[in-house]
Amino acid sequence: MATVYLALGANIGNREANLRMAVRAMTRLARVIDASALYETEPVGPAQPAFYNAVVAIETGLEPIPLLRFLKGIEEEIGRRPGGEPWGPRPIDIDILLYDDAVLEEPALTLPHPLMAERAFVLVPLAEIAGDVVHPVLGKTIEELHRETGSDGVRKIADRGWDGVAGRPPDRVRI
Repeated sequence: MATVYLALGANIGNREANLRMAVRAMTRLARVIDASALYETEPVGPAQPAFYNAVVAIETGLEPIPLLRFLKGIEEEIGRRPGGEPWGPRPIDIDILLYDDAVLEEPALTLPHPLMAERAFVLVPLAEIAGDVVHPVLGKTIEELHRETGSDGVRKIADRGWDGVAGRPPDRVRI
């Protein structure tokens, strides 16, 4: 089983419900072991609504590319369509940040996520649940990267537990 950290974001529709649906859908092929608090951030890119962001940790037996396909399927279930404007509005976005300590460069997937070390909206929630994890390329902990990037523009809107899934036995999962 691999430990994987995923960034979640949504800025159209019911943002929190979309993130909850995504986390719940992950339980079909993964165990959600932790989830950060929920944050609101201004978007990167064109003018659009603010994002809700969080990071979840999962354990899965899926290899990286099949996991990516599975996550893209969840995005489509929640209403995201392939294509569209880069950095445009979306009902859900799920990015693989770290997959154990794997380093991978494939056309469809780069691990670790190539922009994660530059994004406060990723590092703030990731440091909350994985501060001691070492970035396999940069050799720094997530907490060190977070301190370098800062927390500007990242505002907590819900404490941990908002997801209703992380750390719960499957029969007690709620949406």
